[in-house]
Amino acid sequence: MGFLTFPLFLFFTVICAERNGPIQTFVIPHSHMDVGWVYTIQVCYYIEQGSMHAYAANVYSSVTEALTQNKQRKFIAVEQEFFRLWWDSVATDKHKKQVRQLLKESRLEFIIGGQVMHDEAVTDLDDEILQLTEGHGFLYETFGVRPRFSWHVDPFGASATTPVLFALAGFHAHLISRIDYDLKDVMQKSKKLQFVWRGSPSLKEQQEIFTHTMDQFSYCTPSHLPFSNSSGFYWNGVALFPDPPKNGIYPNMSLPVTKETLHSYAKTMVQNIQQRAAWFRTNHVLWPWGCDKQFYNSSVQFANMDPLVEYINQNSKEFGVTVQYATLSEYFQAVHQSNLTWEVRGSEDFLPYSTEPFQAWTGFYASRNVLKGIARRASSQLHAAETLFTRYRVSYPDGPVPKEEALQKLKALRWAVSEVQHHDGITGTESPKVSDMYIEHLTQAMMGVEELLAALFLLPQTLGTDLEQHIIVYNPLAWNTTAIINVTVTLPMATVFDDQGQAIPAQTQSSADSNTTYDLFIVVNLGGLQHRKYLIKFSEKPGKEGSSTHHAWVVSFKRLNVSQELKTGRRLLPVLNECYKIMLDQDTNLLHSITDRHEKRTVRMSQDFWEYQVNGNVSAGPISDNYIFSANGSAVRAYKAVKMEIVPGKIVTEIRQYFYREEADEDYTYSVTTRIPQSFPSGRLCYRLEQSYSLGPLVVNTEAVLRIKTSLKNNRTLFTDDNGYQMMKRPSRTFVNDTVARNYYPMVRMAYIEDDSSRLVLLSERAHGASSQSEGELEVMLHRRLWNNQEWTLGYNLTLNDSSVVRPVLWMTLGSLAATSLYQREALELQHRPVVMKEPRTGSPIRPVVLPDNLHLLTLSVPGWFYNSNHTLHLRNMETGTPGSTQPDYDRVLLRIMHLYEKGEDPVLSQPSTINMKVTGHTHLLASTQPTSH
Repeated sequence: MGFLTFPLFLFFTVICAERNGPIQTFVIPHSHMDVGWVYTIQVCYYIEQGSMHAYAANVYSSVTEALTQNKQRKFIAVEQEFFRLWWDSVATDKHKKQVRQLLKESRLEFIIGGQVMHDEAVTDLDDEILQLTEGHGFLYETFGVRPRFSWHVDPFGASATTPVLFALAGFHAHLISRIDYDLKDVMQKSKKLQFVWRGSPSLKEQQEIFTHTMDQFSYCTPSHLPFSNSSGFYWNGVALFPDPPKNGIYPNMSLPVTKETLHSYAKTMVQNIQQRAAWFRTNHVLWPWGCDKQFYNSSVQFANMDPLVEYINQNSKEFGVTVQYATLSEYFQAVHQSNLTWEVRGSEDFLPYSTEPFQAWTGFYASRNVLKGIARRASSQLHAAETLFTRYRVSYPDGPVPKEEALQKLKALRWAVSEVQHHDGITGTESPKVSDMYIEHLTQAMMGVEELLAALFLLPQTLGTDLEQHIIVYNPLAWNTTAIINVTVTLPMATVFDDQGQAIPAQTQSSADSNTTYDLFIVVNLGGLQHRKYLIKFSEKPGKEGSSTHHAWVVSFKRLNVSQELKTGRRLLPVLNECYKIMLDQDTNLLHSITDRHEKRTVRMSQDFWEYQVNGNVSAGPISDNYIFSANGSAVRAYKAVKMEIVPGKIVTEIRQYFYREEADEDYTYSVTTRIPQSFPSGRLCYRLEQSYSLGPLVVNTEAVLRIKTSLKNNRTLFTDDNGYQMMKRPSRTFVNDTVARNYYPMVRMAYIEDDSSRLVLLSERAHGASSQSEGELEVMLHRRLWNNQEWTLGYNLTLNDSSVVRPVLWMTLGSLAATSLYQREALELQHRPVVMKEPRTGSPIRPVVLPDNLHLLTLSVPGWFYNSNHTLHLRNMETGTPGSTQPDYDRVLLRIMHLYEKGEDPVLSQPSTINMKVTGHTHLLASTQPTSH
């Protein structure tokens, strides 16, 4: 599996010598700058009338000045969002000149270079690539540099996708930190914290990367000083928001380094260095100096560390240690020049992550479901707009849509989607005000792109009458697709015509969500990257007999009490389409079984909602919070009564099930609407059960799961995707403590269970947690509402008292292994559903583009870069101060095509695919425009 447009880079292969001589210590100054967590970006970067407040802007200003004053000092800059804000709005001409000189001297180094340090568990590969591209584009455009090393010190677990992505992006080495505490302990004792990681079983050594795992101290300097009650090595103390203290004294400032404290500081530092050295095979020790929100007063920091470094080096024979300020590249270069052979790890990942016996960080897979959904919708909208604008530019370079305004709107959404990939963003582990900030940034940018889509579809005026509505439907994927779209209308009867004037299959019915509107389902057939226009004609009376539009009526069933054990399976009600026979139990209003009509195979199956009721009192035992899921026993059934409605239709049949917490409750707490498409000449719609859920508001300290019980013999083995990139086998494991929580895994796009004959696949349009707790079970955590009295949580307002009603969507497929093999493509069809716009005017059609089923058009965009495409010329322009361009380049296109299947994942779809870009159809991806690799 790979990206056809990524160039091959030099791979970091290491042959390294056992320790000999003094320990060489690389002190790496850094500041961990969360792009939103406890405080909003605005508070972290607060500027008022030209005066800078703690802390983000101060970091880069003071670091730049401190490094300029002393040639020995160095610093690594990690996340780009704060740096870009500083560069564009605060940095003076003097600062900018100093930064360029520091880069030239290799004393300031950009690490990772993405917009953020992205999460690795619940992010989608598309968005990881986007945020990395955004940051790297800025760095190359501004400084002519490309980051070569990673610093993924804070994501909550490590995915096998990330080392592959970084290797493909040209990184020479990868650094991680947060892995399971038991595993880290074993790796430390056996000196296996460093290894060569081959994250993809297909690419293997082609994209391997040397990986360093931080020891148990992680990315922060040790905070304990045995000779003082102050924190260690943080001489500027703890930042205050948004204003600094008037007396200049910050909380928890370390004792200054003086003649009296110098030796004690040196002894403490050396002891820590020696402890770390015992866990690694070479005599090189990486000593990260810094932590969260550090170096906002760099002159104070360096003024104390400088004499300490000098003192240790003056007494290196006594201490057995030398110390030097360093960048990350210097550390890895020193390791590279050693003489050892390193262990090779395959495509296994480091998920889930646990820090203690009852602290499994698997709760954040489902935290803030609403934010997760909006983030993915924004990403999908951006993908659609990028492909549409690119093809518009190719076909209509002088068209009426202003290219400057279009690029501005796209860049705003790129920024917002990139920003929320932060490891305290899409994870849902941030404070409520920060979550609100992400949502505001996303929705505002989405509104701008919605305006752009309208302009690209030429929609400035209303057509028709009250009894007519024009819509346009765009397929953002490079595959032909047959889909059922749903348009909300206000009249019950309608006839739909395509752009050829032919009446097409449609269905109207009462909406499940509103008493005043109707659902209009329309079957659309679209070519890859193609849009078509449809006309809807309404009437208040039924149409003529034989009309192409069917009006479906709701059939209601009595609400049933299911709180007691009932005899089931006596009265079964079948719902059929060409692919399935679905049996519903009329004693419970629940699912009973599904029969694959083609394979003539029946699987017993139930589907309902359960809740883990968790502890919120720290004095009563382990708690659940934004990050951690700590089950306080087995899950319990979340309802006592179920009501059902069936809407039989010729296009789609709906099964609506409503779950009531108490039998007498007026309002339901949970619901699931299952849409069962009928078969159509093209496409595989009848195998797809489209399910829309509603959950909430939940009771406090409740974790809600969808539980599917089947007769499949899966041996409690689950398959989930790593960031949509590859499928990972998740065998059930038994632990002394917390077995339930530690068997949860992130489900970004899909999860499935299978036996020798059948596979049950769930596809998702946002991230969730998934598990197989018992034989034949697939359990998905969909929603969480938590509160605890932990002092740290309350102090930072990190409680997850999420009272929202969430509405995720899952698609379910059941069948033989061969019949369900297209799950990778279908996951993308769910993520990138057709875009529906209302009231289009005319426009010339653009030819469709169709790729093979196992290839995906990952990126087709106009980045709008300013730099010269000739690397040598660009660097020469940087040297002379001549900009590569004063205007964005609207004629350079970024194209990425991705193979969706790993080697051996499927007997047919895993095979290599070749496409000829000159063949009719593929040519129209770009027409005469030259693609640009990145």
